[in-house]
Amino acid sequence: MSDTPKFEVIDRRKFKAAEEERGSQQGEAVLAEEHSAPTPEVSSGGPRLVVSERKPVEEKPELAGIEQNLAEEPGEAQQDELPPPPTAEESREQKALYDASSQRLEELVRAQNPGMGAQAPMTFLNLVQQFYVSAMLQMGAGGQENQRPRVDILGARSTIDLLGILSDKTRGNMTEVEDRTLQSALFELRITFNELARMINMQAMTPPVPPPGKR
Repeated sequence: MSDTPKFEVIDRRKFKAAEEERGSQQGEAVLAEEHSAPTPEVSSGGPRLVVSERKPVEEKPELAGIEQNLAEEPGEAQQDELPPPPTAEESREQKALYDASSQRLEELVRAQNPGMGAQAPMTFLNLVQQFYVSAMLQMGAGGQENQRPRVDILGARSTIDLLGILSDKTRGNMTEVEDRTLQSALFELRITFNELARMINMQAMTPPVPPPGKR
């Protein structure tokens, strides 16, 4: 018997009605909480950050199944079990609902933070920048002075690999500026990763120095 777990995909649309009802109730509760939460005072005239604590949401079994499926590479037999893609009408409907929800939330935040301007739309360059900053932070950049940087070398490798996948999948579908920015980010991240990996290898090969008096 094969130990390979069975690939199972749960059609998200089966839970659409129930989730929308729960989401509406939770959204109303969140908005009521944010309206009642006091806004912190700041001395400057800049935007004010409003932070409200949230209880962790219990993980739904259907969402856990979807995350596991996304982490696996489906084979030909497993692809036959995938649910049908959403129709064009379903996609348009969800996009319209998403845009409306985003607009309402932005208006709420701006009402509580009068100094904050409208958010700029997200672009491909924002996505590249997010991957770049995440990888640099994982490799110890941006730490405080006189403190040993915290390095997540394996996490940085995963982030750089994801940016490489993005480069492969979007090749031929980017503007010149987007392609140059993406390739430059990958180049700098890989250089930093190689230097950091070399330092880690050297430290691993260097025998530890015994404390004084125990030689």
